[in-house]
Amino acid sequence: MNPEIPPFTGFGKEAFRFLTDLSKNNSLQWFADNRECYENFLVLPSKSFIITIGQFLNQLNPAIRTEPKFDKTMMRINNDMRFAKGDPYKTYFLIHFGRFKGDSEYYVYLNPNGIEYGIYINNTLGKELYFNKNLPGHKDELIEVFSRFEINNKYDFYDLKKEPELISKNFSINQDNFDTFARTKNILLQKELPVTGELAASTDYLNEAIKTFSHLYPVYCFSFSHNPLALIEIFEEDFKFTIYDV
Repeated sequence: MNPEIPPFTGFGKEAFRFLTDLSKNNSLQWFADNRECYENFLVLPSKSFIITIGQFLNQLNPAIRTEPKFDKTMMRINNDMRFAKGDPYKTYFLIHFGRFKGDSEYYVYLNPNGIEYGIYINNTLGKELYFNKNLPGHKDELIEVFSRFEINNKYDFYDLKKEPELISKNFSINQDNFDTFARTKNILLQKELPVTGELAASTDYLNEAIKTFSHLYPVYCFSFSHNPLALIEIFEEDFKFTIYDV
C-alpha cells in the first residue's frame, strides 16, 4: 500500500453527501470550495479500494488495468465542456476495471442514492472483443453457466444506452429470453446498495465486491477469450471458495 493512501475502510456517508450536494450546486465555484471533500471522501477511498482489489483482479486476468489513476480505473468527474453543454461536473463517480478503453469491465458506480456494482459487457464487434463472437457457438454453454454458477436471479439486467434502461430485475437467462440478451449491445449485470445501508461504509464492502466480481467471472470469460470454457474450468479449480457465497 502506498504510504500516502490509507487502507480501505469503505465509502463513507460523506462521499454520498458530497455527490448529493454537487447535484444541487453544480458549479465551478462550489466545486473549488469543496474540492478537499472530493479528494478526501471520493478519490482517496477509491484509490485505496483499487489498490486492494487490484491484487485479486490480476489473479483473474493479469491484463486488467488496476493502476489507481484517472483515465485508467477512475473516470474524471469533470465534463469536457469543449464537447458538451450543461453542468461542468458529473454527479457520480465511476471506478472501472477493464483491459482497455471500451472493453468489457467490472465497475463500481457511486451516486447520490448509493452504489451500483457488477459487470459491463461490450457486446459489439471489435478486435479484442469476444462476447459477440462467442454467442453464436456458445448459446447453450452460456445458459448453463448462468445456472451452474447460480448467477440467475441475483443481478438486474440493464441495457446501457444514454441512460441505463432496466430490462429485468433479478434476471434469469433461458432459451426464451436469450435472444433479447444477445441483441443488447451494452449489457449491465449489477447489484445495488442504498446509501441508507451500512455495508458500503464498511471494510466489508471490499469482500462483497470480490465475491460479486468472482461470481460474475464465468460470464466475463466469454468477453475476453475465444475459449471461455477452458478459462472457466481453471477458475473452478483455483477459486472454489468464492463462487457460491454471494
